[in-house]
Amino acid sequence: MKQSYDFTQGNIWRQLFAFSLPIMLANLLQVSYQIVDSLWVGNLIGANALGAVSVAGTVIFVAFSFILGINNATLTILSQQKGKGDERALARYLNAFVVLLAALSLLASFVGYAFAEIILKLLNTPPAMLGQAKAYLQINSMGMIFVIGYNFIGTVLRALGDSKTPLKIVLAAVILNTVLDPIFIATFNLGVNGAALATILAQGLAFLAGLYIILKGKLAPFSVPYLPEKKEVLLILKLGIPAGLQMSVISAGAAAVMSVVNAFGPFVVSGYSAAHRLDHVIMLPAQALGTAVNSMAGQNIGANKWERVFKIARYGLFTNFCIMFFLALLVYFLAEPAIKLFIQEPAAVGFGKTFLQTIAFFYPFLGINFILNGTVRASGAMYQVLILNIISFWVLRYPLTLTFSSLLGEIGIALGMGSSFIISSIVVFCYFRYGGWRKIRLTESR
Repeated sequence: MKQSYDFTQGNIWRQLFAFSLPIMLANLLQVSYQIVDSLWVGNLIGANALGAVSVAGTVIFVAFSFILGINNATLTILSQQKGKGDERALARYLNAFVVLLAALSLLASFVGYAFAEIILKLLNTPPAMLGQAKAYLQINSMGMIFVIGYNFIGTVLRALGDSKTPLKIVLAAVILNTVLDPIFIATFNLGVNGAALATILAQGLAFLAGLYIILKGKLAPFSVPYLPEKKEVLLILKLGIPAGLQMSVISAGAAAVMSVVNAFGPFVVSGYSAAHRLDHVIMLPAQALGTAVNSMAGQNIGANKWERVFKIARYGLFTNFCIMFFLALLVYFLAEPAIKLFIQEPAAVGFGKTFLQTIAFFYPFLGINFILNGTVRASGAMYQVLILNIISFWVLRYPLTLTFSSLLGEIGIALGMGSSFIISSIVVFCYFRYGGWRKIRLTESR
């Protein structure tokens, strides 16, 4: 297997930047899938089509969020095995993940396709958007195994300390999507359906390319899948189920917030959808730092180097504040032209601008959640992080967004969400400082 980063020694600052930067770029490329779709859909078809894609995108995330959560458990288990230097256990757990994720991907595809209309109606999707949202959702559901597959390959490599190869795989997918989108939407005149078809075709080809690269270069100990042992399955489920529920809680919480937005009508939905696209870009540095911290802390927990674990968390927090505050300033002054990249309707642009400018300076607090949750998750404390996410989304974000918007109108959407960021960051810090996550042991040392 190709040599990758050993985070149990060396300069933490240098490793954090060198490792998180490719993750950040890969995440930016991932988000560009949606941005490219949105730019074409919003400008060529209109605000209703953009809203339909946004609502369907939220449901897609809900449909396979549980599987993506299990995929996130990969970082914890494999990074700890990497830190221990146990190559045989690493290969066995990798095989077990492959078998479980393949089966669950097929199940999620069926759920997303068969129940598309029911789910969209439960989210109060405006009737004018329902048909396009349903078509977009069903087409994406058919290609779910591709996006899960190439995301899994990236997660495995990051757990082993390689964040550059996943960047190359995602770059290939985005280039394909950028080329295919205008062809399917405009040339073939398929509209929203064309955007969805272009996306799943690009993801499928990128998955096959990634599989070829990883096998040819022996970047990870993949093998022909075989039936995993009971103890491997049990450990994956022990971490994967709460990790999957974490993602479900997050995605369902996002869907609940979307239902609050939907109640204000098409222009608010369109404005929020455009702002939400930019939202994803703004949070990329914090998300990348959280992923990097998860992998780096996991290796050091496996090697029992706790002093480095806490240094990694501190450096991650400091870096988060510096980057996110700078981005908040940038977003505040560039909100309107950024929103106009997606939509032109004055009412929708007005809401999107106000939303971004209101919530911009709350983002550093949300970043705290990514960093500290990543550190705690690296120990295997999945149920604890699940509880923290339930508090964040269902005790704080959704109720506060609903309450503030009921009292203050549409501006309350941003104020409710922003206030929840601050309170949830305080809650997660208290658990990080005083909780029992440091006592958790996943497997016996060799």
